[in-house]
Amino acid sequence: MDFGLNLYSLRTLIQTEDELLKTTETLSDMGYKYLQFSGAPFDAKMIKRVSVATGVPFVLTHVPMDRIIGDTERLMDEHASFGCKNIGLGTIPWKILCDKDEMMSTIDSLARAADLMTKNGFKFFYHNHHVEFFKYDEKTILDILIERIPQVNITLDTYWAQYGGANVLALVKKLSGRIGCVHLKDYKIKISDDGKFVPDYAPLGDGNMDFDSIIPAMKASGAEYFLVEMDNAAEAERPFEQIKRCADYLKNFEVKNG
Repeated sequence: MDFGLNLYSLRTLIQTEDELLKTTETLSDMGYKYLQFSGAPFDAKMIKRVSVATGVPFVLTHVPMDRIIGDTERLMDEHASFGCKNIGLGTIPWKILCDKDEMMSTIDSLARAADLMTKNGFKFFYHNHHVEFFKYDEKTILDILIERIPQVNITLDTYWAQYGGANVLALVKKLSGRIGCVHLKDYKIKISDDGKFVPDYAPLGDGNMDFDSIIPAMKASGAEYFLVEMDNAAEAERPFEQIKRCADYLKNFEVKNG
């Protein structure tokens, strides 16, 4: 199983082209085969130069919502320039999600953009957090997104799905055919400095997620790109060590599971 990384995990190390180049080279040496661009200003020309120089493809992005809605055609051209067919949104701003009417209007605008992308051979991906499991009239926001945007694909984030109270395996099956890109993110409980038990991110294999069941289910549901994400790796004393542990886990996973 090939795997990649969402660069948001190392966002402090990709703020310039030179940083992005060096980070991409380091990740390639670790065994990461592809990347998602997220965590720094979107610059298609820079992404293309780095991809060509390293031979590492960028298979998914997170880009500003206003560009998805208001600049769809140029955004598609930019993604085509570096060979990426998956255009992603990290989230609808939570202030909008708190207002049902504004949320519905925004979702309908995204649906029009997703339709245009689909007609031109691209896919629109929406990345979940925990908030998409909030319910309006017995429907989760995620359910509403799927209902009102027929062409939407979901970048399924395992950590946030669990944090939101979802049954991850059931969700994987429910979203079959829509999860070509997934975020593998582990979930653990730690004791905070003030003595409370709180959720936290962990290198793959150090937390509570049942990846032995989740990854095969994702494969069966059509996942093509398995993107590691560890939100707090960039804040660690040695960020690359955290990311290498995730790579090593997935290499061992493949050996163990065949």
